[in-house]
Amino acid sequence: MRSPVAGVQLFAFDLLAASGEDLRQLPLEMRKTNLARLLRGRPDGMFAAPFEAGGIGPELFGAACRMGLEGLVSKRRDRRYSGGRSQDWIKVKNRTHPAISSEF
Repeated sequence: MRSPVAGVQLFAFDLLAASGEDLRQLPLEMRKTNLARLLRGRPDGMFAAPFEAGGIGPELFGAACRMGLEGLVSKRRDRRYSGGRSQDWIKVKNRTHPAISSEF
């Protein structure tokens, strides 16, 4: 099946609830497994964002900056979801991105 809007892609990276069940207490790894199951047989252009090993972080961040992205978010795969700031996830900002430059 062709995506209704050419060139549009959706990358889902977490699943907090499904079928009325709150999944936030599950570790990220289990939530991502549930997400992948949910998106099986998905239409073209929908993807479950995979885990990337921590060792590729600098290369991945460099690629994100070259693509003009705002930055990356890294999460611990063994932790439950918690809203707000936490030591279980970090955001690494591309300091050359216009959204970041205007913060200062």
